[in-house]
Amino acid sequence: MRDYKSEDVRNLVVLGHNGSGKSSVIQSMLFEAKQIERIVTASSGQSLLDFEPLEVQKGQTLSLKLVPIEWENRKINCIDTPGYSDYVAETLSGFSVGDNVLIVVDAGASVDEGTKSAFRWAQRDQKPTIFFVNKMDSEQVSFHKIYNELRDELGKSIIAFEIPIRENDQVIGSINLLSKKVWYYDNPETPQEVPAEYQEQVDAHWDEICEAVAMTEDSLMENYFENGSLTEEEILRGVSLGVRSGDIRPVYCGSADKGIGMRRLLDLITEYFPSYYEKGEVQAEDDRKNPRTLKTQEDEVLSAQVFKTIVDPFVGKISYLKVLSGVLSSDSDVYNANRDEDERINTVYSVNGKHQIAVGKLFAGDIGAVTKLQYTKTFDTLSTEANPIIHSIPDIPAGLFGMAIWPKTKKDEDKLSPSLAKIIEEDVGALYTKDPETNEQILYGLGEQHLDTMITKLKDKYGVEVSTTVPKVPFRETIRKKVVGEGRHKKQSGGAGQFGHVFIEFEPFDTDEMVYETRVVGGAVPKQYFSAVEQGLREAMVEGVLAGYKVVGVKATLFDGKYHDVDSKEIAFKQAARLAYLDAMAKAEPQLLEPIVQLVVTTPEAYTGTIMGDLNKRRGIIQNVEAIDNSLQEITAEVPKVEVIKYLSDLRSMSQGSASYTEDFVRYDAVPESLVNQLLER
Repeated sequence: MRDYKSEDVRNLVVLGHNGSGKSSVIQSMLFEAKQIERIVTASSGQSLLDFEPLEVQKGQTLSLKLVPIEWENRKINCIDTPGYSDYVAETLSGFSVGDNVLIVVDAGASVDEGTKSAFRWAQRDQKPTIFFVNKMDSEQVSFHKIYNELRDELGKSIIAFEIPIRENDQVIGSINLLSKKVWYYDNPETPQEVPAEYQEQVDAHWDEICEAVAMTEDSLMENYFENGSLTEEEILRGVSLGVRSGDIRPVYCGSADKGIGMRRLLDLITEYFPSYYEKGEVQAEDDRKNPRTLKTQEDEVLSAQVFKTIVDPFVGKISYLKVLSGVLSSDSDVYNANRDEDERINTVYSVNGKHQIAVGKLFAGDIGAVTKLQYTKTFDTLSTEANPIIHSIPDIPAGLFGMAIWPKTKKDEDKLSPSLAKIIEEDVGALYTKDPETNEQILYGLGEQHLDTMITKLKDKYGVEVSTTVPKVPFRETIRKKVVGEGRHKKQSGGAGQFGHVFIEFEPFDTDEMVYETRVVGGAVPKQYFSAVEQGLREAMVEGVLAGYKVVGVKATLFDGKYHDVDSKEIAFKQAARLAYLDAMAKAEPQLLEPIVQLVVTTPEAYTGTIMGDLNKRRGIIQNVEAIDNSLQEITAEVPKVEVIKYLSDLRSMSQGSASYTEDFVRYDAVPESLVNQLLER
């Protein structure tokens, strides 16, 4: 593959709902470009895109893939992404480096959440977008049904550039509305005239295109209103402007499985989608957080951002990156300003599915890979020490669905940590923590399927087997009454004995840790034993008397006691303090506390009522409901943590996968007396 300058590169991220045929569309374009010999399914195990064992088993894309397509002296870097919401971190990683968006829609389905989410992202980041209505070879599908739904749901910027021709309920060809020519599937090389019975439809769509084009430029609008029409040259210029600005989002149709419509789709991508070069400039920072404006071309200082990391058992670490300015060359030294570390680039690769092809260099705007970087992580920036650059990190959702994992054998235990580290390095949506209170190792993902995928990968790739349990909720215990506890420890077993006797006042206090004071007079307890009493109390309060949870919100004051000149020791007063604690807790009206979290739920307006009702059932308190962009609502509520352990799955079920949320700890609140036993049993 030859080198491509930035003006000749198109970075295309392919989005859409699970099952819409994204991978098939890319394969079909590859086939049209004569870069593969046939189109295969993921389950065949022979796909250039879905080649991981789990992808073959499930027949779906689970991680982003990269394939370059060479077409008309242009290079199209196609970024294939998962459509299932559990793998949205992978999808957004790919979206972050795609300058243009292709949204694949299933002709036989409705406008589903994957389509809506993809459109919202493209609209938010103002990325040029094309829709491809796939599977038009299926019987009884209606292009205009899905097209009208797209316009009703997503807006009038969505404009048909192609409509199908039917005969006996079969799609036999399509009409290109820009050229007003027909391509029949049995004769795809020769354009034909539009049949008379379709002329009215073509005219109506032509008016849509003219109106949309007229809105892109004042001079075009004047010509349109004066003449009632636009010339072919004006239409082409207006389409180019409209696609780049997002005012026009063309809709094409065809069938990836049958290779229908691919040539015109490739032409549209190369003709109307902008190159990275056209961006002009990109904003970044230096290593001191000073803003830097960089030109998106080759004669600029080097900056390249890693957007995907793969840990390959044979090759080692592979880092997918996009060159955002300058040129990245083989046999060069670079600098990672995020880590303050030098790295060595041995070979620069172009990535073609599961294959890496060595190339001499990558120019600004191009995407490729390097191997065996020692310090660099996903979303780090590579630059030079003379000109350190750091690019911003895309907003990737954090894993909220957690399960405690337990190694099955000692061998699994030994291999668990290093294996998990490799999985976390590959997957920006994954998170691993060890809870110091419950002593559980918790693996977080973006849903049950995502978590299952990571656990399967642990077993199949690294030979580590684990079992899972629902994580324990870290309750707390406190007291409601001021009391005095007495602790007397005496031990005589030959030789020197042990003696310590204390009186300690316990009272409620606003604190996360115990507050300890002394008020001893007359030397009833010598000062050298004060710290032993404190240590004994702190160790005792790790376990409460109700259910063994940590005790908080207590002030303990040592005010009296007794000692023995010979037998008193630190260990004796430490034990006496523990006994005083147990004596007091029984009288101090102990109370169970539960963690309260704040949820901020983002949902389409249609599901707001259902979600608010569900939060109320979970003992939640709604704090605010606010309308945000794109017909979305933001619901803020405080909810007991125990009620939302598996909230992610429930929320997706309630909203058909369209809602998301963030979660932050707020405080601990008392558990209602009527629920104490029920929660402890749960």
